[in-house]
Amino acid sequence: MPSYTAPIRDLSFVLHDLLAVQDGDIPGYADLDREFTSAILEEAGKIARDVLAPLNMVGDTRGCTLENGVVRTPEGFKAAFDTVRAGGWMGLDCDPDYGGQGMPQVLATAVGETQVAANMALNMYWGLTHGAYSAIHKHGTEAQKQTYLPKLVSGEWTGTMNLTEPHCGTDLGLLRTKAEPLDDGSYRITGQKIFISAGEHDMADNIIHLVLARIPGGPEGVKGISLFVVPKFMVHENGSLGARNGVSCGKIEEKMGIHGNATCVMNYDGAVGYLVGQEHKGLRAMFTMMNEARLGVGLQGLAQAEAAYQNALAYARDRLQGRDVTGAQNPDGPADPLIVHPDVRRMLMDQKSFVEGGRAFLLWGATLIDRSTRLDDAEAEGLVSLLIPVIKGFLTDKGFEATVQAQQVYGGHGYIEEWGMSQFARDARIAMIYEGTNGVQALDLVGRKLGADGGRHVMAFFELVKGFIKEHESDETLKAGFLEPLKQASKDLQAAGMYFMQNGMKNPNAALAGSTDFLHLFGHVCLGLMWAKMARAATAALAAGAGDRDFLQAKIATGRYYMARQLPATGMHLKRIESGAEPVMALDAAAF
Repeated sequence: MPSYTAPIRDLSFVLHDLLAVQDGDIPGYADLDREFTSAILEEAGKIARDVLAPLNMVGDTRGCTLENGVVRTPEGFKAAFDTVRAGGWMGLDCDPDYGGQGMPQVLATAVGETQVAANMALNMYWGLTHGAYSAIHKHGTEAQKQTYLPKLVSGEWTGTMNLTEPHCGTDLGLLRTKAEPLDDGSYRITGQKIFISAGEHDMADNIIHLVLARIPGGPEGVKGISLFVVPKFMVHENGSLGARNGVSCGKIEEKMGIHGNATCVMNYDGAVGYLVGQEHKGLRAMFTMMNEARLGVGLQGLAQAEAAYQNALAYARDRLQGRDVTGAQNPDGPADPLIVHPDVRRMLMDQKSFVEGGRAFLLWGATLIDRSTRLDDAEAEGLVSLLIPVIKGFLTDKGFEATVQAQQVYGGHGYIEEWGMSQFARDARIAMIYEGTNGVQALDLVGRKLGADGGRHVMAFFELVKGFIKEHESDETLKAGFLEPLKQASKDLQAAGMYFMQNGMKNPNAALAGSTDFLHLFGHVCLGLMWAKMARAATAALAAGAGDRDFLQAKIATGRYYMARQLPATGMHLKRIESGAEPVMALDAAAF
């Protein structure tokens, strides 16, 4: 059975040596000293290792069952859910006015990595709840907040998001679910939603569904969509639960992965719902949580890669196969461990350099969200909105690749279910699809985010890269291995953006055909920037005689690997982009 240990030392390095959260001017960051964050992460790590991780394969092999309208979660899930709930972990970064602890998102994201890596399917039950909390907190009435938020924050109730219908996924303008107004101000919700994660289960007293629907007579397309809160059980004025509402689970989807999470077909048969926000402004309310949700999905790709990498590394150290071509490394044994072989090292270094670079990128993104929300910083909001498609798309694409590489380290055993490696790949695969497929993320990046506010935010990103390079150009320890590759990669990114500017208006397909390559190019530059900054932080710590010397030297060596072996991919992506739409669109649809 696979195991998991929270990477607390690396999380601490990113939080304190790279991001220096303890010195930040964001409200709440002054409390984030090393001692405090270490205590939080240590406790979270214990729960992840001892409570969540042992149930990961249980959830995968047993899955959820639907019996007489009731979904039963895998054995042990409810007890683990209750442990997490009792510890207050579900409300770590929620508003103290509703029972939350008010911690910054950057800390909640660090904690979240440990939970998702240990058991992604189980974590999703409270992950979706946080999304419902955020939408109601931002757009709900005071009465709605008082009714629902304390229970969502405590985990006594859970929440869902209901967008997709059988005939529409990304194109929500095709949505058909109806919301007919009643005299008391409520609505009757009728329709069917599919792919609803945690839509029905046996771990909470109530489930609060957030549902997109159309009020009759409203505008066509996405402009006519409204958002409603639809509780599984009606809630009395005193907070007690009443009758069952007209919402039920009609089916649990049979999926490739995340078997421990109930992905439901939800039927709304005249269910009572309450408008959240304004009529016909439902997408605005729902998309309030998109930055948060898509950062969370990026985290899923990264976390599955981390868990898979840990197990692949342990296997490579233990499994004896063949001899080192330069001489036996285990002369008293029948063979050397796998880790001596260069190609196995390559796979492990690919995984390690991605995971550590991706972790830094993800947590930096969380600090930008904290800055935008806690300081009402428009520039931070613009920058993180630009980066969110990259965080979601790049980290999930590369995270899935990393889980497959980890599986490959095992050879044939990686293909055998009892070793558990395929679960990481199967679970990671969904992150490339939901919360907007990665192709949609790429279109959003190129079609909307690049040109937002006159391109100010992408220019701000380029200035960040340029400023860092200029500030440290006299540092000979960074120059050749980090600054020069980063400079070239940044030039590739700027050249790609220039290509879109020169060709996108007259031939939109020229931009859209290269959108995924641009997303990946951007992702590599972001990780390159993170690695250059981490190398600088590690070098400074070594010079000061602070920290674990072996850890810091390994950090620099891993960064050099990324800059030498991964970052040059920006040149390939640029060449693909500059080939334009013709190679992509040349073949007539009938000729495929």
